[in-house]
Amino acid sequence: MPPSLTQRLPLSRYRIDRDHAARDRPQLFDELAVDPEARIVALWRGEVLLAAARDAAAAPALALLPWSSAPVEALRIYLGRTLEAEGGVAAGAAITAIVLDDESGPALEPDVTRWASPRTLGHRLGDRDAGLAIEALGLANWHATHRFSPRTGNPTVAAKAGWVRVDVETGAELFPRTDAAIIVGITDADDRIVLGSNALWESNRFSLLAGFVEPGESLEAAVVREVFEESGLRVVDPEYVGSQPWPFPASLMLGFRARLDPAHANDLRPDGTEILDLRWFSRDELAASLGEILLPGRTSIARAIIEDWFGAPLDAP
Repeated sequence: MPPSLTQRLPLSRYRIDRDHAARDRPQLFDELAVDPEARIVALWRGEVLLAAARDAAAAPALALLPWSSAPVEALRIYLGRTLEAEGGVAAGAAITAIVLDDESGPALEPDVTRWASPRTLGHRLGDRDAGLAIEALGLANWHATHRFSPRTGNPTVAAKAGWVRVDVETGAELFPRTDAAIIVGITDADDRIVLGSNALWESNRFSLLAGFVEPGESLEAAVVREVFEESGLRVVDPEYVGSQPWPFPASLMLGFRARLDPAHANDLRPDGTEILDLRWFSRDELAASLGEILLPGRTSIARAIIEDWFGAPLDAP
């Protein structure tokens, strides 16, 4: 039986116990510093450090370093414990992310080819490493944007193993946040799919329509509203198909399918601000257009939804 759409979402894979209870131990990082099995995941400028490749054709893997590799001043975030032995790391090993600055990143590893973004290679990482990279990056991005309290403007400091920031004057705790965004594969009566080109992309890159969920709005209502705002299309029967974290910088992508509402004229009308071009594609038309247009990358949920509609992996980067 072929894998379901949910099983094919690259950044939804996870093989670690987040071990949330350990975050409350004040001496956790002191304990891990002397634990010979504990390992470090290094982040620098939104990229993760990869293990040195033994074979150019081999799949990439995270460099899971001993604690002695970590700079003393780096921000630390406890990620959890491994569920099984893999790649020389024992089952139950504690994994901590360290967030490096512009000085300590190159000092740890000056070879820039070993630093890479999960946005482009997440689909090539194994289940454990994909989950670790996305968890680490999402939390690192949150820390970077919450150095001051949004309520008081006071500086904040990391606490509870990197899962909380505390206002230094009031003691108020801030917790990580994720922005909900819907993304939808829209089909018409002929089972064609509509793809749009965003103003921020190359003119020949096409993907699904997507947008953030507004306050006081259900996911299904967000699908209907966002599609109409960006394309002028009216859709019905939004059907949830799966979700995937997208910490670039802080989103959770909630995937849907929806059908064109036959009760409306539904002329394509790009909004001209976010979406500059819209096109309907049959499966044959999409296959014939792959040399002309670019599709979303293999790490994205958009690519998974498109290929699920197409019925097979598409021969495109």
